[in-house]
Amino acid sequence: MKALLLSWEFRPNIVGGLGRAVTELADALARQDVEVQVVTSRTGDLPERENGQDTSVFRVRPPEQDFYDIFTLADETSRRIVERVPDLLDDVGPVDFIHTHDWHLARAAIALKHQLKVPLVATIHATEYGRHRGHIYSDLSRSINGLEWELTYDAWRVICCSQFMAGEVQTAFSCPADKIVVIPNGIDPSPFNALRWLNLRRFRAAYARADEQIILCVGRVVYEKGAHVLVEAFPRILAEYPLAKLVVTGDGPNLPAVRERASQLGVADRCYFTGFVPIDVRNRLFMVADVAVFPSLYEPFGIVALEAMAADAPVVVSNVGGLAEVVEHAETGILVHPNDPASLAWGVLHTLLHPEWAKMRAANAYRAAVSQYSWANIARQTIDVYEQVIADRERAAW
Repeated sequence: MKALLLSWEFRPNIVGGLGRAVTELADALARQDVEVQVVTSRTGDLPERENGQDTSVFRVRPPEQDFYDIFTLADETSRRIVERVPDLLDDVGPVDFIHTHDWHLARAAIALKHQLKVPLVATIHATEYGRHRGHIYSDLSRSINGLEWELTYDAWRVICCSQFMAGEVQTAFSCPADKIVVIPNGIDPSPFNALRWLNLRRFRAAYARADEQIILCVGRVVYEKGAHVLVEAFPRILAEYPLAKLVVTGDGPNLPAVRERASQLGVADRCYFTGFVPIDVRNRLFMVADVAVFPSLYEPFGIVALEAMAADAPVVVSNVGGLAEVVEHAETGILVHPNDPASLAWGVLHTLLHPEWAKMRAANAYRAAVSQYSWANIARQTIDVYEQVIADRERAAW
């Protein structure tokens, strides 16, 4: 079985959960004898080709970004991919299907589907409709939303990471329910397991005093991730737990406003906004956190919460989207009302004030993460979809 996998992000060019999910999935598929040819955008001085035994990467350089918005940039990159992929396939041989992730390279995926006459599988990680809570308010949003609709229309199967996302895809794009397959993202616990035997005391000291409890928030600082809600909740937390220290990692357009709000509330000296941190630093922060908080307003899945669970960090998450499917309230974490600083403060305080209960929830969460969400299990479910579309193609006249 040979797959052509398209993704805007792929290692080492990983910005968010999509890049990590696609990278882990490609490796897990290769371990189950799927030959994977990844096509992605080329950044920096990364080589155009990397040839592995089962997973190879072909990178196509986007145009200069100064002249393009993200939609036009992705569209032009897709055009270049369509031009270059036939040469690639001359070297690696024909593929059985195409699997693309989100809208960025959808034009390329759709064009190659018809050019190569092979089935197209699309994974929708998030939608423009959902990110803006149903309000498509600009030309850019309308363009992205339209391309997402076109992708779900042209795909033979649409994979969603949660039941929440499946419902959103049906609502936003009128996609038939029998075309959608729900397969969650997975987690690789090995990076966290490797840290369990290390003394991280000195590392932790760079972020908080020994007597302080770390409240960790990880993710891009954009409105829908809700870091501003956590900052609003922080004075309530400090009022009952003065030794709390808020650590917010990640960069994004909302970071200046969130920092400013912390100053206005008089809690800036108890907050550490790190900006972007490398993945190895982020993993260590999960290991030393006393509570990991994900106050999202919109979250199709929430792979960072799953990573926190794999690191044995107690989690507090908003009761939205995929987070509500990953975390079971009072069993593997605490669910709180979204966009509600008082509810969020309660969840964090409950975790800090009852460490024995938090430890039990974290242990339950770890077991759930490594058993239900292993990448080997996710890859097997994905291969089932591949086999279905290959069988459908054999019966279909193009």
